[in-house]
Amino acid sequence: MSATRVFVARLAGCAVFDPAGDRVGKARDVVVVYRKAESPRVVGLIVEIPGKRRVFLSIGRVTSIGSGQIITTGLINLRRFEQRGGEVRVIAELLGRRVDLRDKSGEATIEDVAIRETAPGEWEVDDLFLRRPRSASPFSKGATTFATWTQVREKNAPGEAQSAEQLVATYSDLLPADLANTLLDLPEERRHEVAEELPDDRLADALEEMPEEQQVEILSKLDDERAADVLDQMQPDDAADLIAQLSEERGEALLDLMEPEEADDVRMLLAYGADTAGGLMTTEPIIVSADATVAEGLALIRRHELAPALGAAVCVTLPPYEPPTGRFLGVVHFQRMLRYPPHERLGTLLDTSLEPVTPDTSAAEVSRILASYNLVSLPVVDEQHRLVGVVTIDDVLDYLLPDDWRSTSEHDEPALSTPLTGTAAIPIRGRRTPNGTRNPSRT
Repeated sequence: MSATRVFVARLAGCAVFDPAGDRVGKARDVVVVYRKAESPRVVGLIVEIPGKRRVFLSIGRVTSIGSGQIITTGLINLRRFEQRGGEVRVIAELLGRRVDLRDKSGEATIEDVAIRETAPGEWEVDDLFLRRPRSASPFSKGATTFATWTQVREKNAPGEAQSAEQLVATYSDLLPADLANTLLDLPEERRHEVAEELPDDRLADALEEMPEEQQVEILSKLDDERAADVLDQMQPDDAADLIAQLSEERGEALLDLMEPEEADDVRMLLAYGADTAGGLMTTEPIIVSADATVAEGLALIRRHELAPALGAAVCVTLPPYEPPTGRFLGVVHFQRMLRYPPHERLGTLLDTSLEPVTPDTSAAEVSRILASYNLVSLPVVDEQHRLVGVVTIDDVLDYLLPDDWRSTSEHDEPALSTPLTGTAAIPIRGRRTPNGTRNPSRT
């Protein structure tokens, strides 16, 4: 091994390579099991491979950890990771736990865990990086200290939630889709603890990437005021889809707590069928006047928080410039803006060949138009030809794909064990579950 002591929080996101140097995934967590008189033993890593699948990599198949990378023997079990009884995930479950120091010097919170190699292919928990409670000053942070596993005792008060502050910090760089997958991979109780700690905008981003059932599950654990704040941060069409899954009573209560402008957009979307342009559209396109210049249009689509599909074109209307707008005049595609000088008026660059659709247009017809004309967005106008929103390609794909598209069906599972180099796969023996099916081992 190239390293004999590693801090787990630093492993999150590290690249995992096979012996040939090909990247096979990223490390997401470390799995340990408790022992009666010794520190917990490391049994393996959770690795995210292409397709966002999280699999288990036995620690015995790890040949090197160090320099921001992990080298494996080249064989990996591709069955989706499922946590077994007695297993504990360090990042997901240990970070943030409160412990008492056995020397009676007080309590502390686990901020990181060091693991060390005790023999080839064998690792165990070594030191804990702890932070003591902060002092009376609101601007101070508690002192830090190191302790071995035997020097602390876990402190779990019945019904007391575990702090997720450190875990949230670990997830700070994850993209929304990756954050959603990470949350869904956590035990249910821990998932709700993390959701409580996440900022409203980050939780909103994650919810938008989750199946509806899990969205409802997480939102049901939030109090009404927090849930309304999160819905405010979501795209109106996603918020409408989520509220539609709630009971009518709670949905109306949350709408009353939301910001009035956001609530109005959601109520308008809820009036349309889910299989229509009105049910698919977002009410937050980029809208400008005909006198706006190319420079102004490019500045608007350059915003970091803007979804790529919404930035593909700007909509030109008469005032007012909030849906429902004044009369819709047309769209200007960003590629066309790039061909003209900054001072050119957008009103002279309209795409007159693109016909908008109405809110009652079927989702099938919207899909046909987007595919026929190679578009990524399509304006939606009402009977007075006022712009009320746009349907983007991602909304259509979300509608067309099966409900469980975010997770792989068991029928699509790849072979249980696949060599990552090119050698023949080594058969992996498994133990049978109570119903007689075979459950592959992790060795």
